[in-house]
Amino acid sequence: MATVFDFRMRYSLAILMTALAVAGCATRSGSRAQAQIAYLAGQNMVLQQQLAAQFHGVTVIGAVENPQVAWVEGLTLAQAVATAKYTGRAEPKQIIITHQGESATLDAKVLFSGTDIPVDAGDVIELRP
Repeated sequence: MATVFDFRMRYSLAILMTALAVAGCATRSGSRAQAQIAYLAGQNMVLQQQLAAQFHGVTVIGAVENPQVAWVEGLTLAQAVATAKYTGRAEPKQIIITHQGESATLDAKVLFSGTDIPVDAGDVIELRP
């Protein structure tokens, strides 16, 4: 009787260890998949930054149809956003302008109040809801 009990215990223990090993593999593969997704997202962001650096216009990030706006002398923030064709459901609440690596955050009410802010080639405008 003791040998049957030992056999059942060993069999149960083997099943338990196999289940744990399989669960560990699933976790490792899930971690690998997440790491690969994060890596690709980072690569995509770097590529977008490189393309934006080569583009001699203004880049608008957010819910817009045309994220790259050609720069012309006298281009303003309002003109750039209008040219980009904002498609968000609600008006943006925050605008971040990055000029030569320096960022400034504005309340979007500034844009809607009629205040004109000039933008330069290479600037990045981010529209946040």
